[in-house]
Amino acid sequence: QVQLVESGGGLVQAGGSLRLSCAASGRTFSSNAMGWFRQAPGKEREFVARISWNGGTTYYADFVKGRFTISRDNAKNTVTLQMNSLKPEDTAVYYCAAQIAPYTGGYYDTRRYNYWGQGTQVTVSS
Repeated sequence: QVQLVESGGGLVQAGGSLRLSCAASGRTFSSNAMGWFRQAPGKEREFVARISWNGGTTYYADFVKGRFTISRDNAKNTVTLQMNSLKPEDTAVYYCAAQIAPYTGGYYDTRRYNYWGQGTQVTVSS
């Protein structure tokens, strides 16, 4: 079992920044790749970023490249999403996810991830 708890969401003006954190507990965290997804009202959950177990490899959705940065601290069992230059279209519930089992599909596929947090709301005003 893995428990994931997100924090750091809130209301920010366009152009501002937020830092989301995901605290993991349970199964060994340091061996799992982690991802961030988001879901806006009426839309499907979409991939935002992913980081490998040791932080050596990261992937980003095109719409956040250059603005968001994913990182992790295995000593503290946390993964962080630094979000800069926020836009109103970034408004969504943001979810942290952990991959435990092997999966042959894309890194952006929600089915790759076995555990999810409850989400944290990010609202960007114009």
